[in-house]
Amino acid sequence: MTASLLLYGSPLSPFQRKVEAVMALKGLAYDCEDVSVMDMPGWYTEISPLGRIPSLRDRSIAEEGPAGTITDSSAICGYLEKQQPEPAVYPADPFDHGRALWLEEYADTGLAMTGGLGLFRPIIFNLFQRKEPDLETARKTWNEKLPPLWDYLEAYLDGRAHFVGDSITIADIAVACQIAQTDMVAGIPDKSRWPALVAHYQAMKAHDCFQRNNEGCARIMAKIVPEKFDLSA
Repeated sequence: MTASLLLYGSPLSPFQRKVEAVMALKGLAYDCEDVSVMDMPGWYTEISPLGRIPSLRDRSIAEEGPAGTITDSSAICGYLEKQQPEPAVYPADPFDHGRALWLEEYADTGLAMTGGLGLFRPIIFNLFQRKEPDLETARKTWNEKLPPLWDYLEAYLDGRAHFVGDSITIADIAVACQIAQTDMVAGIPDKSRWPALVAHYQAMKAHDCFQRNNEGCARIMAKIVPEKFDLSA
């Protein structure tokens, strides 16, 4: 049976991972259609003029063209929250709601730009293009640029299971999605230095809402990176 929600993108995208986790948490059925970020088709750039993935199509609104589509993971998650309010991933309390939005932005911008552009892409995109991975850039990112970002998150968690409140919010999902991105290539942060952050990530990765994306990524990465890279200094 065709689901009313169709997600365009790639399971390797941390932003698609975020949307998939929200849909799974809310029990929403969805289909996926792959879109190559290396060679984006014209029909997709009509939907996503900034050339970003993922985009969501609600087939109950329109089955083709830009109509019925939403681009940008945060916009999509906001739409899903309105469409299926329970379980909520955005806190009801105004201050907690703001904190969750901040941490989502911290992950989507700070972690994504640093870990994605500075580590994942220099390795994976190079391999896709049959080039040698840029391990020098990736190693500098792993050892110098990511640790201050992890320090902030470790302090923010302060030993708690969740970043905001007592249940999973968009903050937990967004942060875990970005750490998963670097984990696929280089592993997890040092547990002795960031114990709360690593425990949080491992719990999120094991949650049911991440399993479909985990499986899709594992199939792809097994062909590209059979063993993770050691980026220790």
